[in-house]
Amino acid sequence: MKYLQQGGFRNHPLMRLTLGGALVLLAGFWVTTALMYFRVMTLDPASVVAYYRGDEARFMEPRTYGSMLEVTHTHLPMMALVMLLLTHLAIFLPWSIGRRAALILTAFGFALGGEAASWLVRFVSPAWAPLKVACFVGLELTLAGLLVALALYLAAGDRPGVRARAVQAGDGPVLEDDE
Repeated sequence: MKYLQQGGFRNHPLMRLTLGGALVLLAGFWVTTALMYFRVMTLDPASVVAYYRGDEARFMEPRTYGSMLEVTHTHLPMMALVMLLLTHLAIFLPWSIGRRAALILTAFGFALGGEAASWLVRFVSPAWAPLKVACFVGLELTLAGLLVALALYLAAGDRPGVRARAVQAGDGPVLEDDE
């Protein structure tokens, strides 16, 4: 276990292959998430309101309770698994514990906020539409950051002159010069 905690997974060829493949598929998830969002809405909160509450001028029906429930039912476990995988891997990044904790809270917060904002726009008030836009943009940026950071960390492997070590206070792996 200590081997993995110290970043050793970056040097095992099958682990690198598995994690690299997962990152490629998750990058596709990131792209299709944006494509699906922009297929029905824009970054203008008015488009969010029209999508969820309907728009008579464009003959758009409001989203039904049943359709929203079905979407939420699939989004929650999917986002939980994606966030679990990416943030779990981010625990091994050579960053401070505070930075990693903030990244984890941000990722889960934007994912949950985006789901909640859909319901709030539809059934509470159109005033929640900016939250939906902010959570979408925040989640996309956070996912992109996670994917890039993890890909760079994985690609770095075990560089000569640098080794991973566990911080005494259980702060996780950090990079330290061997010299």
